[in-house]
Amino acid sequence: MATSAAPAPSTAPPRLQINRRVYFLHVVERWLEAERDQLPLWMPVALGTGIAAWFVLPNVSSWMAFLLGALGVGASGIAFPPAGRLGRIVAGAGLLAALGCALVWWRAERVAAPVLARAGVFAFTARVERVEPLPARELVRLRLAPVGASTLPPLVRVNVPQDAVPAGAGPGAVLRLRARLVPPPPPAVPGAYDFTRVAWFDRVGATGRGFAPIEVLRPAIKAGAGLRNRLTAHIQQRVPGSEGGVAAALVTGDRGAIGEAADEAMRRAGLAHLLSISGLHVTAVVGATMLLLLRVLALVPALALRVRLPLVAASGAALAAIGYTWLSGAEVPTIRSCVAALLVLAALAMGREAITLRLVATGAFLVLLVLPESLSDPSFQLSFAAVTAIVALHEHPRVRRWFQARDEGLPWRLLRNLGSLLLTGVAVEAVLMPIGLFHFHKAGLYGALANIVAIPLTTFVVMPAEALGLLLDLLGLGAPAWWVVEHALSLLLWLARTVAAAPGSVAALPSMPGAAFGLMVAGGLWLALWRTRARLLGLAPFTAGALWALATPAPDLLVTSDGRHLAIRTPEGGMAILRDRAGDYVRDTLGEGGGVEGELPPLAGQANARCTADVCLVDVAASDRVWRVVATRSGYLLPVRDLIAACRDADIVVSERRLPRGCTPRWLRLDRPVLARTGGVAVRFDPPEARRVRAAGDQHPWIAPPTTVPVMDPRPRRGKGGPRRLDS
Repeated sequence: MATSAAPAPSTAPPRLQINRRVYFLHVVERWLEAERDQLPLWMPVALGTGIAAWFVLPNVSSWMAFLLGALGVGASGIAFPPAGRLGRIVAGAGLLAALGCALVWWRAERVAAPVLARAGVFAFTARVERVEPLPARELVRLRLAPVGASTLPPLVRVNVPQDAVPAGAGPGAVLRLRARLVPPPPPAVPGAYDFTRVAWFDRVGATGRGFAPIEVLRPAIKAGAGLRNRLTAHIQQRVPGSEGGVAAALVTGDRGAIGEAADEAMRRAGLAHLLSISGLHVTAVVGATMLLLLRVLALVPALALRVRLPLVAASGAALAAIGYTWLSGAEVPTIRSCVAALLVLAALAMGREAITLRLVATGAFLVLLVLPESLSDPSFQLSFAAVTAIVALHEHPRVRRWFQARDEGLPWRLLRNLGSLLLTGVAVEAVLMPIGLFHFHKAGLYGALANIVAIPLTTFVVMPAEALGLLLDLLGLGAPAWWVVEHALSLLLWLARTVAAAPGSVAALPSMPGAAFGLMVAGGLWLALWRTRARLLGLAPFTAGALWALATPAPDLLVTSDGRHLAIRTPEGGMAILRDRAGDYVRDTLGEGGGVEGELPPLAGQANARCTADVCLVDVAASDRVWRVVATRSGYLLPVRDLIAACRDADIVVSERRLPRGCTPRWLRLDRPVLARTGGVAVRFDPPEARRVRAAGDQHPWIAPPTTVPVMDPRPRRGKGGPRRLDS
């Protein structure tokens, strides 16, 4: 029987069976080992991710799902120890994200306070918590805590005419007054400023306007705030006009005396950050104090030989930072800057490198632990984004080599310093532009160039001259220093007006999707916080978010939450407004929401609109059809039959009052009951789409807060006219 020959043994080497999962983990571990010094920088990012998730997700079940999911991710990292560093990172990120969500949720419940149910005029007694003069508007803003009025919110904010504020009405005073109060207003249109959320965390339950006379039952007793107000008044006496308002803002943080035109010019020129006391101002105070103390103490040989002068100077600078923060009102941005300055001084005292990304991350982490809601604050985002961009840029080895000190002539040194300042300004503007466009729908394009002059002028001329003037005023010799301050600030405001008036100085963009902004933030953090070439992967989400934001079409119709105002897209691409007498705030809000820069013309003057004193009919051509919009524009009653007929012939009907049941437009009916549920609405015609302020099922506490209904003062009933015709 024939047998088959056995196969010859193979001489080829055995094939290695590579486990792809193990190989991937090995690659990741090597990368994380190379980035080990950068890993702590992601701790505030993980904490902030949980905080952001609570703001973005709509209701309790989604918050609980995120918490459980984050805890599950954290547990998965702990459960797989062979993953090494990656496992520890996953565990830490999951636990920190869960902590962030729980912290902001707890904070929102902890500050819960009733909100005024409806507008009205009330007489009440209140203790003054804060006084904020607004000379440019001839007003004084009072933050009041009602006393003995259990039906009023615990805190209200009232604007009072400047000449109606009696003497002694400072912090700690008890006043008796009448005021018209309204609940904190929601965003007028999608993407607008959400004051209801800010007021909730600030426990302000109503805002309004007070009436004269105001009776002082007990005068102010807090000397600290009185010192701040006296210092503000003294500076404004020495430097008149908006220049004096800017000078006061640099010292006490009080911006009330800055004229609206000057304030707008500073914003458009990208110089508004100079008016808010933050890192630049605290750094200038700390640096000047430390340098002065070092120079003075070095004049005493006994101290110079026996005492560590840098430690003593750092201690004095820390006290100066705390005092400056207290004097300027201890606002959240100033407190953040003070904490960062104290960390820098502590690092200097220990002989460590002071300005690092770890310092920035530590400051952000501490702020988010104490005030988690500040993550949604534009000032938090702008300040930490700017500092992160500056430090990350100058920590880059190539940039550090370019701009390190060298033995070279004065012209080359000045040119190198100018290049460093310009590069830093461009980097900061690139980082801040998405944040500015997301929150304010506009951003200055020439801010980097303007700041090259403005920052040195403010830091090295204005602030030292102000400090010298205040000191010399004790001897009555401060006039020359104040002359320098006035002329330097005149130059600063001239620069702001010139840059703001330049063609294309401001980029305007309609409200961008939150997901697009999130992609840009994630990409920017990835680029800034890593050091290996893997950081370039952050360009992908950043670019995707930027393109998404730029490709988002502007709305064709914006309707405010009260139904009184709307703006509609014109054939030329602008926005026309319904009511000719709308205030500046409404016009600015509608213009920003529509991505339009400049004045909004009246709708009655447009060729495609037919308007009477009571109603407007507008035909808008979009794609392959014409949309008809009907909007009421007065409080007079209209004939029901005519109104119902106009509704049937319209695609969208907008009104500030309840429309009759028979009013059935072809697509959208936006009257008072509907807008009370949806808030402001933004509409696109091509393709048809409507976005609203209040998402369905949103359970954030400021959406449907507990309310209180105080007893109102008797007031005369306002008569209404009889019915008016549609064509009257």
